[in-house]
Amino acid sequence: MLVSSKELFKVARKNNFAIPSPDFVDQNSIKAYIEVAEKLNLPVILAYAEAHKNFLSFDEALYLGKYYGEKTKIPAVLHLDHGTTKELIIRAINEGFKSIMIDASMDSFEDNVKKTREIVEYAHLKGVVVEAEIGHVGNGEDHRSNDNSESIYTTVEEAKKFVELTNVDSLAVSIGTAHGVYKGKPVIDFDRLKEIRNAVNTPLVLHGGSSSGDDNLGRCATEGISKINIYTDLVIAAFNKSQSTKSKDYYELRDAQMEGMKECLEHYYGVFQTKKFK
Repeated sequence: MLVSSKELFKVARKNNFAIPSPDFVDQNSIKAYIEVAEKLNLPVILAYAEAHKNFLSFDEALYLGKYYGEKTKIPAVLHLDHGTTKELIIRAINEGFKSIMIDASMDSFEDNVKKTREIVEYAHLKGVVVEAEIGHVGNGEDHRSNDNSESIYTTVEEAKKFVELTNVDSLAVSIGTAHGVYKGKPVIDFDRLKEIRNAVNTPLVLHGGSSSGDDNLGRCATEGISKINIYTDLVIAAFNKSQSTKSKDYYELRDAQMEGMKECLEHYYGVFQTKKFK
C-alpha cells in the first residue's frame, strides 16, 4: 500500500533505526525491492531520481511506482529523489507521489529557503511530504561518480534555521558521505550528526549511503538518521551477480541481476536495523 513517510519517520526516529530508500530505474529493480520488503515484512521507500530520467522516464516511473506500491501489502512510499525542476516536482505532487525532495542545496541559503518553502506550502495542501537538503552531498551525473570534492557540510545553525523557515518534513544533511563509489572509506562526522539531531525535531536523511561502510551506516541509523539513500551498491551488486552466474539466456541473466539487488537490499535492512511497524 502506498503511504506517506511522515508516520514512518516518527517511528524510526523514536526507535533509532533507518528505512532504506533505494532508487529504482526499471521494472526489475522496483520488483526486486518490493519482494525484499515483503519477505521481511518491512516498509520501503521507492525512490525515483530526476537524474535517472534517461534510464526511466517520469511517466514510466509514476506508473510503475503506483502499480507496485498500491499492489503490495507492506508500507511503501513513492518518493521523487533530488527534484530540481519545479515543473516536474509539481507534476509529482499532483499525480501520485507521496513524498518529494526539492534539491536546491547548491543555491544560496536564502534561495534554498525560498524554493523549498514554496514547494512545502503547495505540497502540504495536497497531503504530500517534502524533503530538502541543507549543506551539500557531493554529486555526479550517475552512479559512476566518485567525486565528493563538492561536498559542503551541514552546520547546526543553518539546519535549525532552515527547518524553522521552511516547515520541511525531513532534512537531508551532509556529514561526510558522497554519491557514487568511494576511492576510500568515508569519515563520518558523528559529533555533527548528534548536534543536528539534538537541535531539530525534523527527521534526518542521509544521502550517499552506498560504500559508506556497514559500521558507519549502522551508527548513522541508531544515532539520528531516519532514512538512508542507496543506489550505487545495488547496481554494482546486480552486475557482480550477473558476472558470477552462468546464464544461458536473457531470463537467467535478468534473474541473476535481480537476485544481486535483493541480496544487497536485504543486507542493508539489517545494517539499518529497520524494525516492523505494527
